[in-house]
Amino acid sequence: MTIEHTGTPMLYLGFTLVVIVLLAGDFFLLKARGAHRVSLREAAAWSFVWIAVALAFCGWFWWYLDMRFPREIANEKALEYLTGYLIERSLAVDNVFVWIIIFNFFAVRREFQKQVLLYGVLGAIIMRAMLIYLGALLLASFHWILYVFGLFLLLTGVKMLVFGDHETDLEKNPVLRWMRSHMKITADHHGEKFFVVREGIRYATPLFLVLVLVEVSDLIFSVDSIPAIFAVTDDPFIVFTSNIFAILGLRAMYFLLADMAGRFHLLKYGLAAILVVIGVKMLLLDIYKIPVWIALGIVALILFVSVLASLITSGRGKPIDEVKC
Repeated sequence: MTIEHTGTPMLYLGFTLVVIVLLAGDFFLLKARGAHRVSLREAAAWSFVWIAVALAFCGWFWWYLDMRFPREIANEKALEYLTGYLIERSLAVDNVFVWIIIFNFFAVRREFQKQVLLYGVLGAIIMRAMLIYLGALLLASFHWILYVFGLFLLLTGVKMLVFGDHETDLEKNPVLRWMRSHMKITADHHGEKFFVVREGIRYATPLFLVLVLVEVSDLIFSVDSIPAIFAVTDDPFIVFTSNIFAILGLRAMYFLLADMAGRFHLLKYGLAAILVVIGVKMLLLDIYKIPVWIALGIVALILFVSVLASLITSGRGKPIDEVKC
């Protein structure tokens, strides 16, 4: 017995309500504590919380399916969720590195970064939900789109391997250049404000530019990560839930890595290798379907090796320097 889609309207509704409650709690907690510098200890604690919540959902999801379907179905779907979650968490690291570059470029003080990332996470959730829905519709109508996804991921991974040392130059970013030429922007930051009014004229602050660039980076990385998880499962509910839980932990991951990103200088190559492996898996889908547990093992092994190699050679790694605007 096999099932393609586990999601029901009630499951989607219930999960959405849970996410709203989690985001609302995060938002009110942020407002209650005010702007403050997130310590490494706090970031580690929140990272643990988000991972624990994601794993708890996996346990509940397995129990829910085990009560309604044969156990092998529950095991298979839970494994698909775990693999998808690990892939999304892994690929999100590259997004975090870009956030570090953006914040450093605009010299945003650490205590004002948390609010930007909260809105960034909210925007990422909305964008990913739309892209997942679109991807599910395309796959339902055109099976061959998987080969397009696979080729795209393969080429993206190879490009990352070849140009892994390429440094991002925000001065040449077309979105930033457009905003600077079409908007009135203050030269200095104004705390957590995105806009200020001077002599009746509304000005955007540099923090607003940061927010836009964070959202754009979320959109760009969604184009990579969402096809990647469709290589693991074509169940939209699993794709949606694993993506959202990975995104919810992004902010804590950022503050955990912000001060030691330079020590993980080889991780980008590991992420590129993961994209290559997933791309190959999709291209071979109708020839040989690689079991999900093998894909999970390969992804975990690549992550472990790249992190270990980064730590061993961290003395030779290049830190992510602060660049002032």
